[in-house]
Amino acid sequence: MLEEVVVVEEVVVVVVVVVLLVEVVAVEVVVVVVIVVVVVIVVVVVVKVVVVVVLEVEIEAVVKVVVKVVAEVVVVVVVVVVVVVVVVVVVVVVVVVVVVVVVEVVVLVVVVVVVVVVDVLVVDVVVVVVVVVVVVVVVVVREEVVVVVVVVVVVVVVVVVVVVVVVVVVVVVVVVVVVVVVEEEEVVEVVVVVVVVVVVVVVVVEVVVEVVVVVVVVEVVVVVVVVVVVVVVVVVVVVVVVVVVVEVVVELVI
Repeated sequence: MLEEVVVVEEVVVVVVVVVLLVEVVAVEVVVVVVIVVVVVIVVVVVVKVVVVVVLEVEIEAVVKVVVKVVAEVVVVVVVVVVVVVVVVVVVVVVVVVVVVVVVEVVVLVVVVVVVVVVDVLVVDVVVVVVVVVVVVVVVVVREEVVVVVVVVVVVVVVVVVVVVVVVVVVVVVVVVVVVVVVEEEEVVEVVVVVVVVVVVVVVVVEVVVEVVVVVVVVEVVVVVVVVVVVVVVVVVVVVVVVVVVVEVVVELVI
């Protein structure tokens, strides 16, 4: 029985290492996607406001320049993130190996839980940022192609979030229960059922949370946009009225 437990520990350690690597890469990919989307939106907005409105230049004349700039920025971002991912992966592998060799699986569980909590928080923040970006694109940019791309990106990001969270929760539960606590086959079967239930609950909770976040952020942004528009309109009307009144008074006095 002891030999079987040792084998299970080794297998679980390998699974944990793989999941940590996948999770780190997934989070970095999400961050890259958000950075790229934000860069594209900023470039589009700047071009529309500065070039088209201020300089009164046709948009077709600057499309090539915009594409070139965006491509260069994306390449730089991707290179930087690849380097970061490689460094993080190496660090994770070293930490896991040291933990397994020196202080065994119990501390490894603590490390995994900490990583999970931090990454879930990061992923939630990223999702909120993506939602805000989408609202800005739809309300301000109004470029159909950009809007479609951003919507597709958001769908991919949400899917990645759900998959990463589910996989990590499953691994943590298995490590804690099966390796540290359980040694009987009958109990292991029960644990498998519990893991399935936990996965379902986590998926439902995550989806509900993300939907609520989306709704709240969209409502807040829409309200802010409406308030800003109303304020601008009121200011314009007041300025016009003041100008008209001043002109009338000046004419009467003269």
